[in-house]
Amino acid sequence: MSGTRLSPEETQLRAQSRATLAAQRRAEAETALEALRLEQAAIRERTARLRALRLAKEAADAEIAAASPQPAKRNLRGKRNSA
Repeated sequence: MSGTRLSPEETQLRAQSRATLAAQRRAEAETALEALRLEQAAIRERTARLRALRLAKEAADAEIAAASPQPAKRNLRGKRNSA
């Protein structure tokens, strides 16, 4: 830097400017963090809803499978002669 010195007023203005900028950045960071938290909460809610639907479908499918008769298994290889 050159050997010039800032006046006390200029020093104060720069300090105020830095403080204002830092406050703006903090506010933006808090807003972004809150948006992220809301998004994560929405994802958790959707995941829980989809899991409940899947479990309900699996239970219904199992109930239907238990209520319906099972077809007899066929031997697809054919009968073997034991001679």
